[in-house]
Amino acid sequence: MQTNQEARSALERRIDMTVSMADVEKEVEARLKRMARTIKMPGFRPGKVPMKIVAQTHGAQARSEAIGAAVEQAFGAAVREQQLRVAGFPHIEPKEAANPAEALEFTAVFEVYPEVEPGDLSAQKIERPVLEVGEAEVEKTIDVLRKQRTTFVDADRAAEDGDRVVIDFIGRKDGEPFEGGQGQEFPFVIGAGSMLKDFETAVAGLKAGETKTFDMTFPEDYHAQQLAGQAVQFEITVKKVEAPMLPEVNADFAKALGVADGDVAKLREEVKTNLEREVKRRIQARLKEQVMNALLEVTPIEVPKALIDAESGQLAENARRDLEMRGMKTKDIPVEPAWFAEQAERRVKLGLIMAELVKKAELHAKPEQVRALVEEMAQSYEDPSELVRWYYAQPDRLSQAEAVVIEDNVVAWASAQAQTTDTPVAFDELMGNNAA
Repeated sequence: MQTNQEARSALERRIDMTVSMADVEKEVEARLKRMARTIKMPGFRPGKVPMKIVAQTHGAQARSEAIGAAVEQAFGAAVREQQLRVAGFPHIEPKEAANPAEALEFTAVFEVYPEVEPGDLSAQKIERPVLEVGEAEVEKTIDVLRKQRTTFVDADRAAEDGDRVVIDFIGRKDGEPFEGGQGQEFPFVIGAGSMLKDFETAVAGLKAGETKTFDMTFPEDYHAQQLAGQAVQFEITVKKVEAPMLPEVNADFAKALGVADGDVAKLREEVKTNLEREVKRRIQARLKEQVMNALLEVTPIEVPKALIDAESGQLAENARRDLEMRGMKTKDIPVEPAWFAEQAERRVKLGLIMAELVKKAELHAKPEQVRALVEEMAQSYEDPSELVRWYYAQPDRLSQAEAVVIEDNVVAWASAQAQTTDTPVAFDELMGNNAA
């Protein structure tokens, strides 16, 4: 076996290999002998089929397998000798040999992993969000929980913002009803954003039993293209006006939220504990995003296309599974790996950078860190010990927690290297419930 390696680009390599036909013939003979021990053929007892017949019937298969094994062995030896880290699978093609009776020649084209040297973070500016959960934040969260459990009662007055109305309506364009423009006993909440603003404004101020006709123009970017930018006329009749009623914060409310004895003080304490956990998670997510962006900024690297393709395929498969879990038939919805190429490239780059950081800065997940994380995640379950046992029952489950710990270790290390400042963040802005 002979090899010759050539660099074609930063990451792509080309290796020319020569495989001795004498070695191939020896391997063919050995394979045929192994086949002969078990091969079954009419007229012969097992293991007694003449070698000449075995060679006639299985020779081509044995030769193909022998050549494939020889090429694989030659390629493996070449990359080990030259200490190459192969990314993905090589593309192997036969070459025209000078003397095919003595040797076969092949070319393997493949990619290698890049050399990664994490950049200097000392000039990178990172803002660590800071928020202390107090009574005001607990009250806001309880208000959100109350609004999620809003009920509606009949109101003998004109409809206003926040009310639920039930209407009949018909829409006309150029005097003729248009598709999708009719509804009977149709409910919606004014101000909730489920209807166009102009439509909601027209309904506000009407009482049950009142009818109104008004003109309206659909937005230019309306999802139904045949109506985008079009002027229409609606006729509506209000059937019901219902006012929102929030539940009182009492024993019944506490029980509805899982506090068995209805203790409101206990409810507030649980809300605060859960809120602190959620605030911590969101702050860590924001910090992580900044750290990852900083690492990419200071460590520009080229990554193998093979790795990007593999990651894109995995992301596409995850998307398909997610759609199926939502009840959609993915055979009717094409999910192309190319859609995820940019995201895949980012993930591959970060994976390589983080792997190098973990090795150089010794940021591996310690058993006590993993245990602490699992126990923290378990606190949101009714029986925390059950979730802890579930994680520790199988190594692959625990590896998920280990990956999170490693990410947290990298974030903590990088934050210490960069110019990191604590920056207060508003509760509503962090939680994304400004409308609450």
